[in-house]
Amino acid sequence: MRVTLIGSGNVATVLGRKIFHAGHIIHQVSGRNSDAAKRLADELSAEAVSQPDAGADIYIVTVSDDALQNISTWLQPIDKLIVHTAGSVSIGVLKDISSNYGVIWPIQSIRKETSTAPVLPVVIDANNQWNKMKLQGFAQSFAESVTSAGDEERRKLHLAAVTSGNFSNYLFTLVEEFCNKERVNFKLMLPLLRETVNRMEFDSPSVLQTGPAVRNDLTTIEKHKILLKGHASLLNVYVVLSEKIIEYYSGRR
Repeated sequence: MRVTLIGSGNVATVLGRKIFHAGHIIHQVSGRNSDAAKRLADELSAEAVSQPDAGADIYIVTVSDDALQNISTWLQPIDKLIVHTAGSVSIGVLKDISSNYGVIWPIQSIRKETSTAPVLPVVIDANNQWNKMKLQGFAQSFAESVTSAGDEERRKLHLAAVTSGNFSNYLFTLVEEFCNKERVNFKLMLPLLRETVNRMEFDSPSVLQTGPAVRNDLTTIEKHKILLKGHASLLNVYVVLSEKIIEYYSGRR
């Protein structure tokens, strides 16, 4: 397929690379940052433009959620299949741009600086069954898995992704700061973190919980709180999560 990317940031770059290496043609790259659009276009053997033409089969909009809400003010109508890549924005935001529209949302934390392409599960939707079939076939050519979901289900999946991915990363950030200040090696945690995630391939996280809180080991918890007195943010998180774990498992022992 001939593909035009609208946007030149993280999602456009990673998706563009995946799509290009799957054998599709990147026709044009359009973005507010002309330098970034030119760099990405050069990488993908495409043309950098300010406004896309009608020469592509599919147009992939990879801009921010706020920009998507006002898309009719900055993008001219296109009589081709157009999709956005947002998890929490309705498919209907594109209805004034084209009569053929949909969503390709990658459930992944995406950074264009990553040296290896990430595993990319995607969620698709479209305004009719024919467009959904086209998106299914297109997405299967470059994504590791493809799932269909409407607006409401996609919003719930987006919330789950933010909570499990972004919130856990913030916790890792606090732990790394603690380790650095206390002069211990944060990298020693990485095998533990990998094992924690890998186990969820085979079992529910609810049965995999370990640690002092699930054992209601209040002595160890108090020792940890003393160690955290100089680390207010991590102490607050530790106290709240310990209390919630004790509460959750109190009736399950």
